[in-house]
Amino acid sequence: MNTNHHFELYEQLEDLEDLPSIRNVPTEQIRNPHGNRKKVQQPLPDELFVYAERENKLNFSYNAAKHEKEWLIKALEDFYHQQWFTDVLRLIKGGGKEASVYQCQANQTTPGKYLAAKVYRPRKFRQLRNDSLYREGRLHLDDEGHEIHDDRALHAIAKRTNFGMRLMHTSWIEHEFRTMTLLHQAGADIPQPFVSGNNAILMAYIGWDDVAAPTLNTVHLSPQEAKTIFERVVNNIELMLSHQLVHGDLSAYNILYKDGEIYLIDFPQAIEPDVNSNAYAIFCRDIRRICEYFQHQGIHNNAQILTDELWQKHGYPFPPVIDPRWISEAFD
Repeated sequence: MNTNHHFELYEQLEDLEDLPSIRNVPTEQIRNPHGNRKKVQQPLPDELFVYAERENKLNFSYNAAKHEKEWLIKALEDFYHQQWFTDVLRLIKGGGKEASVYQCQANQTTPGKYLAAKVYRPRKFRQLRNDSLYREGRLHLDDEGHEIHDDRALHAIAKRTNFGMRLMHTSWIEHEFRTMTLLHQAGADIPQPFVSGNNAILMAYIGWDDVAAPTLNTVHLSPQEAKTIFERVVNNIELMLSHQLVHGDLSAYNILYKDGEIYLIDFPQAIEPDVNSNAYAIFCRDIRRICEYFQHQGIHNNAQILTDELWQKHGYPFPPVIDPRWISEAFD
C-alpha cells in the first residue's frame, strides 16, 4: 500500500477518531519520501463489533458512561495489554477543557502502586482557545514524538484539514510527554511520565489509596509552609526557564500538593521563549497567577518585578518583543 493511498484513506475517515499507536508496538509502517518511518493504523472492519469485543474483555472497576467508556477503552487498551496496569479504579479529574485523569491499579512490574492515566478528550470536544498562541515556533510531532517532515502531512496541518487536525491533536499530546520527560530528568517537581500514545499519557499517581492529591488552590498553608512552597514553585519556574521552557498555564490549579510536597502538572501548552514571540506576556500571566495565590497565603511579592528579574536573569531580551495581536489573549 503506497503513501498516497494512506493519506487518501485518512481523509475518507474524517468522522472517526483515528488514534495513534503506542510507540514500539509493531504495526505496518511506510516510508515517506524523506526516509522517515511512519506508523499507519489500519481501519477496523467492523467498528461496533470490535468495540463490543473490547468492552467484554476490559471490564474496569470504574463505571463509565457509554461514550466515555468507548474512548477510554480505545485510549488505554494497548497499555492494559502491555501490562502497565490491571484496572481503572476511578476518575480523579474530569470535565477539563482538554483531558480527564484516571487512577489505575498498577501492574506488579510497574513503579508504584497506582498510575495516573491522562486521557485527552476526543479532538472534537477539545475547547482550548487560541491554541496557535502556544503553537508558534513549535515542531509538529508524530505519534512517536518525532518531528513530522512529510510534505503532505505538513500541508494538511497548514490547511487544517480533518487529517491535519488529527495530526495537530497527536502533536499536542506528544509535546506534553516530551516536555514532562525533559523536566523530570532535569529534576523538576512533576509526576514521572512513563509512556504516551493512543490519546493518553501514563504517569506517576500523586495521592493516596482512595483520593488523589488536591490542587494547591484548595489548600491553606501556614505562613512558614507558604514561604517554603512559594520558593519551591519559583525554583521550578527558574528550572523551566533554564531549559528554555515556560509552563504557559501555571497557577495554583495546576500544582498538586501532598504532605508538604508540590507537583506541577498540565504541560501541553508549554512554550519555548526563544521561538515564541508571545512568551514574555504568557510568562507574566504565569507569575501573576502564582503571586495572587500566595498573596492570599500571606506571601507578598510584586509580580511584575519578579517576572522581569527572572526573565533577565536567564538571559532573555529585555524589554521583550510582544506581538500586539495576542496581548489581550495572553492576559485574559
